[in-house]
Amino acid sequence: MSATVRPLSREDWPTVERIYRDGIDTGHATFEAEPPSWDAFDATRRPDLRLVAETGGAVTGWAAASPVSARPVYAGVVEHSIYVDPAARGGGVGRILLAELLASARRAGVWTVQSNVFPENEESLALHTALGFRIVGVRERIGLMGYGPLRGQWRDTVLIERRLED
Repeated sequence: MSATVRPLSREDWPTVERIYRDGIDTGHATFEAEPPSWDAFDATRRPDLRLVAETGGAVTGWAAASPVSARPVYAGVVEHSIYVDPAARGGGVGRILLAELLASARRAGVWTVQSNVFPENEESLALHTALGFRIVGVRERIGLMGYGPLRGQWRDTVLIERRLED
């Protein structure tokens, strides 16, 4: 499956929101029970680090990054999310999208891209490892699941990061 990547726009939001919801429904993508509104998404993600992948003219995935802190010392550190439409999983969309997010982050002066991934999300961990992320550690019982079949269970996350070269 071949995908092209372009900036994510407000017009993409209905499809991005659906893909986000599909990820939430797995129970292994996020602690969030619902996608945010467009306004909340727009306010918390860096405009220069929001991308969609298109396959055959349809949005098949998205990636976005947020600053980890407002403190100047962390200006080059972002936390990212990446979601792929269930129908496009396993076809290389995630790899293309993540590679372009890393290239965009490097151009934007970012020096570290990080994320927290549920250990059960083996596909995401494999993708990130293949693109140079390293496991920093496991954050045990870091959050209490608030929805779905795992509601009320404490969940671990795997902290991953990729240092970007100059």
